[in-house]
Amino acid sequence: MKILTSWLRSYLPALAVDDARLAEDLTLRGIAVEGVSPVGDGSLFEMDITTNRVDAMNHYGVAREAAAIYNVELKPLDFQLPGRTAAPESFPVRIEEPTLCGRFTAQVIRNVRIAPSDGLVAGYFSALGQKQISNAVDATNFVLLGMGHPTHAFDLDKIEGGIVVRKARPGERIKLLDGSTRTLVAEDLVVADEVKALGLAGVMGGWDSMITAETKNVLVEAAWFEPATIRASSRRHLIHTDASHRFERGADFAAAPIANALVAKAILEACGGSLEGELVDVAIPEQRDATAGRPAIQLSVHIVKRLLGATIDPAGISSDLVRRTLGALGCRLAPLGSDRFEVALPSWRLDLTREIDLIEEVARVYGYNGFANTLPTPGVTTAHALARKQHAVRARLFQLGYSEAISSTFASAAESEFFAPGTPAVALENPLSEEAANLRPSLLPGMTTMLANNLNRDVLTGRLFEAGAIFSGSAASVNETESLALGLTGAVPATALHAAQDAPFFELKGVVESLLALFNAPAPAFAAEPISGAFEPGRAAVVSLDGKRVAMFGQLSATEAARRKLRQPVYLAELRLDELFQLPPRHVVARELSRFQAVERDFSFTFADGTPWQGIAGAIEALGIPELRRLEAVEIFRDPKKSPGNFSILIRTVFQSNDRTLVDTEVAAWSSAIISALQSLGGVLRG
Repeated sequence: MKILTSWLRSYLPALAVDDARLAEDLTLRGIAVEGVSPVGDGSLFEMDITTNRVDAMNHYGVAREAAAIYNVELKPLDFQLPGRTAAPESFPVRIEEPTLCGRFTAQVIRNVRIAPSDGLVAGYFSALGQKQISNAVDATNFVLLGMGHPTHAFDLDKIEGGIVVRKARPGERIKLLDGSTRTLVAEDLVVADEVKALGLAGVMGGWDSMITAETKNVLVEAAWFEPATIRASSRRHLIHTDASHRFERGADFAAAPIANALVAKAILEACGGSLEGELVDVAIPEQRDATAGRPAIQLSVHIVKRLLGATIDPAGISSDLVRRTLGALGCRLAPLGSDRFEVALPSWRLDLTREIDLIEEVARVYGYNGFANTLPTPGVTTAHALARKQHAVRARLFQLGYSEAISSTFASAAESEFFAPGTPAVALENPLSEEAANLRPSLLPGMTTMLANNLNRDVLTGRLFEAGAIFSGSAASVNETESLALGLTGAVPATALHAAQDAPFFELKGVVESLLALFNAPAPAFAAEPISGAFEPGRAAVVSLDGKRVAMFGQLSATEAARRKLRQPVYLAELRLDELFQLPPRHVVARELSRFQAVERDFSFTFADGTPWQGIAGAIEALGIPELRRLEAVEIFRDPKKSPGNFSILIRTVFQSNDRTLVDTEVAAWSSAIISALQSLGGVLRG
């Protein structure tokens, strides 16, 4: 928005700093001046006002900030009106939607003369680049730019009956001031008379009641509308105006009668005429209490000092400074003791709701560069109880070539049921979209989406993991648990035991086993049980520890892959970290190196396909040979011609004692026992 310093200084007669210093100090206080241009005897500020500071989107609001910064007097707004002529009856105003329109003020002005604006208004508008329409309409824009509250002027003689603030009738049509005709819906709020809609409330007035050169009598309106309703109408009809920009961010409930009076005064000065009757002011008490009548906040100066810390100025933050700063911003402070205040909030600062907000205002106006550079006091910190386990899981996945990713916490209702059937999903009351209707009951929807996004951008190989919370229950009772998702896509080299099409599945299985090995857990049990429609039948498995399911993994179903237009198979896994983290971590044990020679023995066997390594290793370990230090599969290969349906494996064992040199008879006995154990599994010793 644009601010004229000459207009600004009319509210601050004692302001002594130049425009460059003013721009810098405002910016440091969060009222950002992005550009300064010379205009006449002052400057034009190009400003970027954040959405929560609608009170500063005008000249008087910025002047209030400057008055607080420099501790100078802010000239009060002059809205005193001349005498009025009596009206036969009060102008009728009826609010049919009190939750959407909390206040509506109306003032009748008779016998005006419509002409182009001149004088101060024309000068300010020309400097700002503001379009001039007529003296009556320009008066409403002058007040909007001056003190920030939107108003509107109707041709009184085109209003049939009185004013009615109501919802639009479905299919009702209205021609707006921009010349466009809009078809309204029942959710739109309109300002109407007894016959027709006169304007889209808070957004734009209507064509049929606009001010023209023939207008003789004017009705000035200033109101307060519920922000969400105005925002919805503005977006629904693709109309963004200065009025909607302010109303949808929360206008000042108490400003309506002041703004109405300022517009009426400007019209009388520019157009002549006379006021008829008293100001009509219809206000809804519940809306007043929720905005202008919010409860006071207690503020402790001791807490202000503790949170803000030391200042460069030795005087520091004092009770007087707190009182002066907040008072300049419009707060009313009542002392509750030596260092406590009860702070009544200004009606135009809806962003102030807590004590910490007031403390931030003190720091902001005081100036962040006024605080000393100090380090925080060292304190005792303790690691989170699960930090070691979380670090171990992440470190293992990084070592295995997986990259960490983060997806949305939300999921659609369809995805929630598809990936977590039977889990009660937590539905959001106000979802951002249908795709984000629930809190996610599983990490798999997000993981699938991330892999799909990579594939759609020609990243054909991906190994991702995400650790995060999943949710179940209802909006009244939400259960939150920790989960881990793995995602794999892309070519994985074939092995002697696994064809290329199966290798990704067994790689993912190996990753799950590697993660389980981080904990002192019983041997995992793998079962090809039906999981859900999310996995391809026959290409998925669940993992249990002592009968409790802790993980599932497999290939994404062909149906879902086709729906997402995935060009290659995707493999997913999800582990219940809340269950795993209940287990103690597996500790690495360091042993003293033996001084005696180690002995290696290799065994070459043929086994039937389907014989697991777990069974082979288990049979050898069950012999209980204390000198057996290492056991590994060195080589696995197939020879379909000589031995179809079988695989060959070279098993290497290492024997070593801590207190003696092993002799051949011992090693021979252990070797014979190993051969017998493997033969009992159906293994055939190769020659």
